[in-house]
Parts: sequence; C-alpha cells; structure tokens
Amino acid sequence: MSASDQEHLKIFAGGTGGALAGLMCEHLNLAVARGRTELFPDGEVIVKVDEDVRGRDCFVVQSTCDPVNASLMELLIYIDCLRRASARRITAVIPYFGYARQDRKDEGRVPITAKLVANLITAAGADRVLCMDLHAAQIQGFFDIPVDHLSAAPVFIEHFGRMRDDLKDLVLVSPDVGNVKVANMYADLLHAELAIIDKRRQSGTTVASKNLIGDVEGRAVLMVDDMISTAGTICEAAKLVRERGARDIIVAATHAVLIGPALERLEQAPIKQVVVTDTIPDGRRLDPIRDKLKLLTVAKLLGEAVHRIHHDLSVSALFRKAGETKR
Repeated sequence: MSASDQEHLKIFAGGTGGALAGLMCEHLNLAVARGRTELFPDGEVIVKVDEDVRGRDCFVVQSTCDPVNASLMELLIYIDCLRRASARRITAVIPYFGYARQDRKDEGRVPITAKLVANLITAAGADRVLCMDLHAAQIQGFFDIPVDHLSAAPVFIEHFGRMRDDLKDLVLVSPDVGNVKVANMYADLLHAELAIIDKRRQSGTTVASKNLIGDVEGRAVLMVDDMISTAGTICEAAKLVRERGARDIIVAATHAVLIGPALERLEQAPIKQVVVTDTIPDGRRLDPIRDKLKLLTVAKLLGEAVHRIHHDLSVSALFRKAGETKR
C-alpha cells in the first residue's frame, strides 16, 4: 500500500470480524483502524472510532453470525458512527450475511427478513456492501446500493488444485439438485466428473437422501456448498455415497455455521475431511471435529477486493479464471 492508501483507506473490525480484518490488513500492509465497541450497563451498544475518518474510504468487517442480532446491531451502529464522523464512503464488509435464508415468502404471513436487513444497512448509511457466497444470489437485488458479491471458489480451487494428484479419480457430488451448477463449475475447473444426489426433505431439520445419479464407486468424492448449518444434508449425502462405494469423502463449505447437532453429525459421518473458510470466527467451537477440519482463509481475496474498490478497479476480474458465484 502507498502512503496515500495508508492515510485514506481505513479498515475497521467489528466483534465478529477481528481476526479476518487483521489478516486482510496484513495482506494490504495496513494497520487495523482504531475503533472499539462497548456495552452500557443496560446492554446498549456504543461504538467509538479513535481516529480521524473525515473524507476517508472506510470499510467495516463484520459477519452477522451468532449472536446474529447483536452482530447486526453492532454493524449498523458502526456504520452510523462513521457516517456522522464524515467518512467519504462506507463499505460494509459482511463475509457471512445472516438472515440470508429468509429471502422469500414460501408460506403465508412470514417476513422477508433478508430484505429488511438490506434496508437497515442502507438506512444506517452504508454506501456499498461487500459479501461472500450469499445463500441466494438474488439478495444482491434487495439492496439499493452497489453490492460486490464474492465467491470463495478461488480459495477452494487453489486448495484442491494442490491436492489434485492425491485425489486421483475425483467426482464432484452435488448434495442436492439446487447446487448442480456450482458442482459442475468445480468439476470443470478440477477436471473431475459430476454426480448428483436427489434430496428429499422430511422436515426442517431432517433430510433423507434417496437417489444418486452418477458413479462414485472406488473414487474420491468432493461435495461443495455455500454453508453447513445443521449438517443434515451433507451427512446424509456422505452416507449415501459411502454406501455406493466412495473411497474418500471430503466436504467443503464457505460458511461454517454448524449449529445444533452439526458437529456431532460431522464427527460420526464417514467424512475424511471438512474444509471451511474463516468467514465465521472459529474460536474453540470447532474443536469436536478438529482432527477432520481444514480451515482456509478468505482474507487475501477480501483484501484484494477492498484494494480494487478503493482504487475503483474491477472486482469481477478476480473470478475470471476461478469460476463464479451461485446463480
């Protein structure tokens, strides 16, 4: 980064973005901008920015993950604080966008909370949003400000590309029909074959995977999705491909939500490795599957996107050789 960038580009870290913001700044040769979040005795949040941001290009890194509502509120207050301090431009960097699954009315009398959250971020004063692997790509259209939607594909392709010789006869398996396009993209880039699982959901927490289209016998299987939440889908899929003779099973996901029985399911499933990124902070919560876990960072990708936004360069150019986001 030039001396001018050091002065005019500021990257702040919210409570769930500290580690990732630190790695992004390390990549950009910047110091994390000084700001802090405090709680009043009654639980109200206050954000204090400890340096001059007037006329600066400011980025706030905050995943709206657990605790979702507190994380979202902190992000909104951070944006408002920077706006009132006369920042020139404010970009909300949201590696994991909470409420993304509430993106439509699939029954009567329910909210579209993803749209509400988009409205809140806009109303708080954000000028643009930078996010990664939205559960539904159409959420970009919920915002009335520019959205840069990144894909973790370059990070996964680089990782599995280094393993490609060891994986040998590789099959990309889509754990459900809705993920076929993404699985096909990875199959093309990794020079692998494609198989598809016909998933039938029994309830909100139970998934039964019944049919497999394609051949996995004696082969290494890779399944890639945008998130692992309760791990019901991915673990049922793993059991099915193992029954059909899969040699090794690797699962990968951008967002390690991993709630409820997810960790227990992954620990017991016939899965050799679980590959996730750091869009959601790890802490010690992933310790039960540590022996299966491979954690990749998206800091370089996000840092490069921040650099390009700051200099008014193309962000989509980051993906010309490494696939695209979910459509």
